[in-house]
Amino acid sequence: MRPVLFSILGFDVQSYGVSKALAAVVAGFLLARAFDRRGLTRDSAYSLVIWATIWGFVGAKIYFLLEHSSSLMAHDFGGSGFTWYGGFIGGVVAALVVVRRHHLSLGEVAGATAVPLTLAYGIGRLGCLLAGDGTYGRPTSLPWGMTFPNGVVATAVPVHPTPLYEALAALVIAAILWALGNRWNAPAVFGAYLVLSGTSRLLVEFLRINQPVLLGLTQPQLWALAGMIAGLFVVFRSRRSGSRPPQSHPAPVIDNAAAVSSAL
Repeated sequence: MRPVLFSILGFDVQSYGVSKALAAVVAGFLLARAFDRRGLTRDSAYSLVIWATIWGFVGAKIYFLLEHSSSLMAHDFGGSGFTWYGGFIGGVVAALVVVRRHHLSLGEVAGATAVPLTLAYGIGRLGCLLAGDGTYGRPTSLPWGMTFPNGVVATAVPVHPTPLYEALAALVIAAILWALGNRWNAPAVFGAYLVLSGTSRLLVEFLRINQPVLLGLTQPQLWALAGMIAGLFVVFRSRRSGSRPPQSHPAPVIDNAAAVSSAL
């Protein structure tokens, strides 16, 4: 594993940070294309990704610090130590603000974000794998078990490479959501995202080393179950409404540099 990809003038370029930056770029590209198909402007997509990314990191750090408030150390306030569900909360709040300010349809935007969110998550998990940040699973004797002797949280014992499992699951989920996008309306697609991503996290947690907190389930599993229940509600309600899937619209002609500038 390579927690540090390379160094420039004494500055370490970390695989974790690069993966998160790449995830944001890919999400922005895919969301802009999704907005094009819905007749929405690209600057709204870029603004959504930029602000959701910024506040997602803030939320992830705050959540992590609250989780470990009884055992905090100086390095916990640095560039490592983030909790995904805190990032999800921070990103959602930022997205809601952008949706309101840009006068967008929340249902349309939610559906448009499903595939970009899924693939961005998968890319981020590959960064966790490269960094060996401790999100790996329990020891295993399976032939694909991996060691992380140079990881941020090192181990010489073969363990389940759960970040890799989640990255592969993200590819499958993204393919399913893309197919559903041609048949279901946007809110239902987002509901499916919540159900599928929640199912993936629920299952992979059985292989990880997080401690149970309630009814034998870990905190991420409880969040996953909440997301799955919410997703099922959204799917059933949206499907019963009989709304049609989004129709393609001619993409507005916008200069990309100007779009990014206005998003900032």
